[in-house]
Amino acid sequence: MAADETKATADAEPETPTKSKESGTTPTPKKSDGRAKSAPATPEKPAKPAKKAAPKAPRRPTLEPELARLLSVRDDTDVRRPKFVRTASHRYFRIGRWESWRRPRGQQSKQRRHYGYRPTVVSIGFGSPRATRGLTPTGFRPVLVRTPDVLSTLDPKRDAVLIARTVGTRRRLVLEEAARQLGLHVLNPIVREKEE
Repeated sequence: MAADETKATADAEPETPTKSKESGTTPTPKKSDGRAKSAPATPEKPAKPAKKAAPKAPRRPTLEPELARLLSVRDDTDVRRPKFVRTASHRYFRIGRWESWRRPRGQQSKQRRHYGYRPTVVSIGFGSPRATRGLTPTGFRPVLVRTPDVLSTLDPKRDAVLIARTVGTRRRLVLEEAARQLGLHVLNPIVREKEE
């Protein structure tokens, strides 16, 4: 009977790590899986006030059907438009450097007289529809912005913000944030939003 009691007490007591004489190291106790123990409760952080949701800037403008048709006409015209080369641009680097156009005025100029082997001369028939001139490829009307006061006068469905090149980085970031709050599309941002 006494042997049974000593055996029961030995089973109830936890094993203490003992140094083995052979290796000289302390055996590590077995780790439990942690299911029985509950995790300590962490104090909850106070909820931050929700930011005012700004309207999302449209990627494309809201276009009338006629204007959308004219934009497609402009795209077709751009494909078929020839490259207008200035007289003697192949001869002198200073003339062909910036690809600027000047009308040929020489009395015996073959280009002015539209000889077939000379480059094409600019004429009104190569132009794009008047309603689409100055618009971006998607159809936005770019508005040059230097101060935040101008932003409140713009229409997000039609206008896009083009920040002037003379604006510094600090004010540019202010302008971009103000445009984002108003839901305006910025054509030349420093900070680009991650695409979802």
